[in-house]
Amino acid sequence: MKVDAPVPETSSGIRTMTIEAFADTILPGAKRHPEDRAVAGAAPGPGATVCGAVELLELPGGGLAPTLDALVGSLNEHADEYIATHGLRPDRDVPSFVALPFEDRTALVRGLTAPDHPEKQLWVGLALFSYMAFDSAAHLRTVDALADRHPGLTFLGFRQPDADGLFRFPRFSYGRKLADPHPQTTQTGSPR
Repeated sequence: MKVDAPVPETSSGIRTMTIEAFADTILPGAKRHPEDRAVAGAAPGPGATVCGAVELLELPGGGLAPTLDALVGSLNEHADEYIATHGLRPDRDVPSFVALPFEDRTALVRGLTAPDHPEKQLWVGLALFSYMAFDSAAHLRTVDALADRHPGLTFLGFRQPDADGLFRFPRFSYGRKLADPHPQTTQTGSPR
C-alpha cells in the first residue's frame, strides 16, 4: 500500500505553527518544550499536535492538504478580527491565532464551528482530522504506530496486535456477546 507524500509547506513555518495551535485547541496537550508557543499546555499528556495532526492534514489523500494555506490565512484573519474586537494586544512574533491565549483560541474556534457560522464545515473538518491524529493515528499504519509508541494510542491504551501483527479480539468488548451472526454470514464476516 503506497502512502501519499506530504504536501510541502509553502510559507516559513506559519502554516505549521498555526495548524499546531488549532489542533492543540481541539485536543490540548502538554507543551513540548518551555518556549512552545503553538501548544498552550492547557492539559497534561499528549494532545493532537504531538500525535501528528500536521502530518495527517498534509497528506493529499485526506482532501484538506490543498486548502491548508488558505485555511491558515483565514484562521489568522479571524484571529486578527478577534484581537481587534476584544481589545487584545497583538503579538507579531507569531501568527495571530498562535498569539491568542488558550481561552481566546477556544472561544474563536467555538464561534467558527457554531451551527450558524458560514464556514463551519471547513473548521469542523480541520477539527476532525486533528482529533483523528490522536485517537487513531490515521496517518500511520496502526502496527507501526503502536510499535513506535504513538502518544495518543498509548495514552488510550490501544491494544497491541498479536505476534503475527494481526488484531484479534478473543473477548467481547462489552463483556458479553451482543447478538448471534446472521445465518447467511460467511466465514469472513460478509453477508451472502
